[in-house]
Amino acid sequence: MKKIIFATGNEGKMKEIRDILSDLDVKVLSMKEAGINVDIVEDGTTFEENAIIKAKTICELCGEITLADDSGLEIDYLNKEPGVYSARYMGEDTSYRIKNANLIERLEGVPDEKRTARFVCAVAAAFPGGSVKTVRETMEGCIGYEEKGENGFGYDPIFFLPEYGCTSAELSMEEKNKISHRGKALRAIKDELK
Repeated sequence: MKKIIFATGNEGKMKEIRDILSDLDVKVLSMKEAGINVDIVEDGTTFEENAIIKAKTICELCGEITLADDSGLEIDYLNKEPGVYSARYMGEDTSYRIKNANLIERLEGVPDEKRTARFVCAVAAAFPGGSVKTVRETMEGCIGYEEKGENGFGYDPIFFLPEYGCTSAELSMEEKNKISHRGKALRAIKDELK
């Protein structure tokens, strides 16, 4: 195993992925770095289905082991929205500042105990022989009342972690990778790759 393709173009995500998989003796390339430019329709109804769609599509194109994740935010009070639509919530070109402000607004007047939420991450590994393995992990927390923190990306600034007394955007990358949904899922899939 010399290289693995990770089916994403998100640089923030690639930084996390490389950090977590750094102890594998393998080069982890984004689709762009591997010279793959393809639009993948993520029409699955679960995080697992979307991760599998991405991993299998790229694996079939390049013949390399391919990892893909699908992750998002589930807010219990909002019937688990934005869920699998987290990246496309309010439109793909809408900034996360606007998305975050909208979610905070929708939870106006909702008490702390009903603001529970989690980040979910499903990672799929597609192998050239056609087999696929998936894992799912979560990071539990709640939705804060304002954006806080400069680390992380996406919904991190509004995702409050009561046991740490801060948002996931206020944690260092190292701290976040230890407890995050993606960190846990990547470590779980890493065991499958070994």
